[in-house]
Formats: sequence, C-alpha cells, structure tokens
Amino acid sequence: MAASGIHIGARDYNAARQKQVRKLSNSLRFLRRAGLLAALGLGAMSGSLHAQTAPGAMDVIAIPADIEILGPAQTAQRSATVKVNGDIITGTDVDHRVALILAANDGTPIADEEMRALRMQVLRNLIDETIQIKEAEAQEMAVTEADVDNTYNRLATQRFGRSPEELDAYLYSVGSSPASLKRQIQGELAWSRLLQRNVEPYVTVSQDEVDELYTRMEESRGTVEYRVGEIYLSATPETRNAVFQNGQRIVDQMRQGGSFVAYARQFSEASTAAVGGDLGWIRIEQLQNPTLETVARDMQPGQLVGPIEIPGGFSILYMIDRRQVGMADPRDAQLSLLQISLDFPAGMPEDQRAARAQQFGQQVQAIPGCGAAQEQATQLGATVVGNDAITARALPEALQGAVLQMQVGQVTPVFGSLDEGVRVLMLCGRTDPEQQGGPTRDQLMGQLMDDRIGKRAQRYMRDLRRDAVIEYN
Repeated sequence: MAASGIHIGARDYNAARQKQVRKLSNSLRFLRRAGLLAALGLGAMSGSLHAQTAPGAMDVIAIPADIEILGPAQTAQRSATVKVNGDIITGTDVDHRVALILAANDGTPIADEEMRALRMQVLRNLIDETIQIKEAEAQEMAVTEADVDNTYNRLATQRFGRSPEELDAYLYSVGSSPASLKRQIQGELAWSRLLQRNVEPYVTVSQDEVDELYTRMEESRGTVEYRVGEIYLSATPETRNAVFQNGQRIVDQMRQGGSFVAYARQFSEASTAAVGGDLGWIRIEQLQNPTLETVARDMQPGQLVGPIEIPGGFSILYMIDRRQVGMADPRDAQLSLLQISLDFPAGMPEDQRAARAQQFGQQVQAIPGCGAAQEQATQLGATVVGNDAITARALPEALQGAVLQMQVGQVTPVFGSLDEGVRVLMLCGRTDPEQQGGPTRDQLMGQLMDDRIGKRAQRYMRDLRRDAVIEYN
C-alpha cells in the first residue's frame, strides 16, 4: 500500500494537522479535529498525514468485466521480510507469533492450507501492530520498555500463574519467544493510547439516550439478556470471498477445540479484540444489526455461529451465556455438594465394570442423606470429597439441570466412564441468588460508548493503513 501524504517530524505533527483541517470540507472537519483522519486505523506511519484530496480521487474505481493479468500473480505468495514505515518484520517474527497462537489453542494441529492462511493473517496483524506503534511514536505517546515489561510481568503472574522467568522458558519451549508476546503487548498499549487521545474524547452519549434505553429495559424486565463474543472480519466486494473462507477456517478450528478468546485477540478487527471479543451482557437490540439479532436470539450457551455476512464484512458469534433481565438466575445458586466416586480395579473386565457401575448407582440412591454419606461410601469402596461453595453454573451443562431439580440428600444419576471410574453428586445445601437489578444507567452509558468507540476505531484503522508505507521483499 503506497502512502499518499505529507511526511513530517513528530514535533510538527499537530501543527501540520491543524493546517490541514482548515483546508478540508465541513463534512470532514469534525473528524480531523478528533484526530480521526490523521490517525484512523491501527496506527499510521511516523508523522504521516493525508494530503489534500486530488480532483477525481473519490471517483468510483472502474474495472472492466474481462481483464487479463499481465504480470505474475505474487500477492498470495507475499511473505516476510516486510518493511512497514521503516520497521522490518521478519519471517522469524511470523513464526514466533504463529507458535504463540498454536500454544494458546493447546497445540491443536491444523492443515497445511489453514496454516498458510494463519501465517498470512499473522503477518497482517504484525503489520497493524507496527503501524500502531509508529503512530504512537509520531504523536509522542511512545510505549516504553518499562511499560511493556510491567504488563508482561503482570500477565505472567495473574493469567499464567508463573514468574516472568518461567513464562520466558515456556514461550521458548513452544517455539515462540518473550519478544513476540512483548511486541503484541506494545501494539495493544499503543493502540489504547491512540484511542484515548484521538477517538474517545470525541465520542459522546447523551443522558436522554441512556434514559430511553434504561426505560425500555425496565419495561422489558424478565426478557432475555445475552453475553456474546464476536469476531469481526472486515471485507470489501473484492475481498469478500477470501475473507469468508478465512472466517470458515477460523470457525472450523474453534469447533475442533481452538480458543475463541485467542482467535478473537488475533483476528478480530473490532475494538473488543483486546478482551477476547467479549461484548459483555447486552440486550439483543444492542447488536444494532437485524441479521445478528435474529441469529443471536436463537443461540444457546456454548454455541458458535458464523461467518455471518453483515455490512462491511463478516461476524462470528459465540454465545457465552444468557439470562433474564432483572431476574435472578438459578444457575447462580450456591451449592454444597459431596462427590462420591468409585474406581475400578485394574484388569476388571468391562462387563463386570458395567454391572458394578449399575449396582453403585442403586446403592448411593439408598444413602440417607449427607450425614451418612462418608460411612456408607467407605463400605461401598468409594471415596468422598466435598465443596461447600460452588455455583450451579460452574458445573458441566449436562449436570446443571439435574442438580437444580434436586432436594437436599438426593443424588444425581451416575456419570463418568467405565475406564476412569464413575461418580455421583449429592446435594447437601443450596442458597438461591438474590433478585438482580439489571444494568445501571452508568453501565448502559459505558456500553453505548464502547460501541461507538469501536465503530470510530474501525475507521481510524482503515485510514492509518491507507497512509502506511509497506514494502514487501
């Protein structure tokens, strides 16, 4: 992508941008003041600004129906090394980031074709990160090494439960490197700073809008509320088919066990990518797209749907959870449970294990409550462990309904396997959740702000990419 713009030093950036503002039409003036046309995208080249639009530059591109390719078709074969606004991305950078993604997905193997698509996407991500970082430097908001190290150390201890040195060793062991993860952290911090300066101050939500939404929610108390994850992939008419196929590959990988959060962080072009695509608790109308609203309304927790074509690209939706607005969710009930487990001796024939499992199910049904569970379980050759503070939603979905229908002293059907042993859960106590008040006005305002910031951020990314100078080897 060739840059079309005035290249200046960081010191003169703001002054030059203000001069450009005065030359633009009224329809663009607001966005210039917001910093959106000087920096719209995932960061732009150091000190890059749009040049004034040349006559005819906004005309529709005319492409004949019958074309003949005269040069070699090398676009799909482009690979690192790539120079982005003066910074180099190497093949090793791509390798390390790919290894990081595969490790986040528990090393789930992927086919050669999908690996090529993944590498292309990773290269695009690295280009975006570089553009972000360079634009933050141009606007004198550079992310320092200390900033990155502090975030890396916090990530190591809080998310991975390791020391920074142990995380270093782990990343090397999976074929990645600390430098690769730190580069991603640097890009995310840079992008966050750009949004905080150039987008967020210029996005507003009126109190009247919040009050109207709050009133509608109060009137609809008891209706369903959704917690949705989204991966957004932008597309143009020219790239539609390629983006759709890429979305299908992403969905296939997640259905084979890939992490939605990891894929959202790497592939989604929405502002929620940094939080794994999580939109939080929303009403269906807050998706603001009739197609997505229709799809999400029928989805069940744990269901993945997509890619779904919407204006500007495709969405992949993951239904994290759903609940009734303003109503207590039975799955938030706090339970006191005993787990009674029976293991089978090594070498026991399968038919004998099946018969023993059936007998075990009948015997535990006869245990007269939690007080006698330990003694009688010992007589059956079983073991007992307890948990007095577990919520129903923390149980596997297959058990949630059964446990919530039980009375104190009752047990679930036998579950497990004839290879690893069988078990039951006995209910010893239950504290139901209190009535929920629903989201507050402040929470609604935050959700509306996040949605508008996300839309502005997408335009920001688009324009910064347009201004970037990218040279392929």
